[in-house]
Amino acid sequence: MPIYSLPFEKPLLLLNREIDALRAKVAPPGVPGPELAAEIARKEAELRHAAELLYANLSAWERVQVARHPLRPNIVEIVGAICDDFFELHGDRHFADDQAICGGLATFRGRRIVILGTRKGRDTKSNLACNFGCPFPEGYRKALRLMKEADKFSLPVVTVIDTAGAFPGIEGEERHVAEAIAVNLREMFDLSVPIVSVVSGEGGSGGALALGVCDRLLLAQYAYYSVISPEGCAAILWKDRAFVADAAKALKLTADDLRSLGLVDGILPEPLGGAHNDPAAWFATLADGIENALKEVEGLSADERKRKRYERFRAMGVFTEGANPPPIA
Repeated sequence: MPIYSLPFEKPLLLLNREIDALRAKVAPPGVPGPELAAEIARKEAELRHAAELLYANLSAWERVQVARHPLRPNIVEIVGAICDDFFELHGDRHFADDQAICGGLATFRGRRIVILGTRKGRDTKSNLACNFGCPFPEGYRKALRLMKEADKFSLPVVTVIDTAGAFPGIEGEERHVAEAIAVNLREMFDLSVPIVSVVSGEGGSGGALALGVCDRLLLAQYAYYSVISPEGCAAILWKDRAFVADAAKALKLTADDLRSLGLVDGILPEPLGGAHNDPAAWFATLADGIENALKEVEGLSADERKRKRYERFRAMGVFTEGANPPPIA
């Protein structure tokens, strides 16, 4: 697959090309002379400094673009990297097996778990097969079936969220996608086992929340979690997609925004440039985050977990009214 760069990364791409041109001057299998080696080292240091500066000051819309990067690690790669003995389970036992949801039994750092998440492809064929990570109703019903199996056998549940939302087409409406999402929300509150959710990329709308009722919610550094996509918000509020960057900022959808609002429990730092730039480092960070979150909730009783889970979501969106309400930031 060719290297893919985001629009705001053009300055970095130019520096990369300069470095490649310098390296091309070295006749194989020779070693660059001192002057050329020093120039290459200088350019590499310049590239890293530019990347650090760029990624330290990303706008909300630029973070959304990183979350959507086509090379970002998906659920299949995550499971393969952090789990052993993964056995995928299929079908919702009612209609079909939705490829947009991948899940099953696995061993994670010595404990048996059920892990599941939304699946995106790597090319046109695989993306079409899993509907670009947008589940049909049967996908959410499959996810709930797996979570109930986990509850039956006292296995912790880990969900990995990376979706723009549920499939919005007529097939989803015909098979009652809103009802499927609502049932997931209701039933996940009543699961007795620990639930840890990770938003690894996109966390869009109810399609993400249907896997996100949990005891601990973690967000990747450049992931986003929002009630609507920036494009959808711009279309509704401004009637113009050109305002997508304004919409992203207004939605407060970045990891930092969500932590400041008390909606997430932790942010998982990503390698410079995003998880796709160093998947091995990202998988290690992700696994550590999941393990720590599981340890925090495994010691609680089932009743206490359910009570705290309920209180967690009831506290979201709480506000007070008065004669002089505080200004909106």
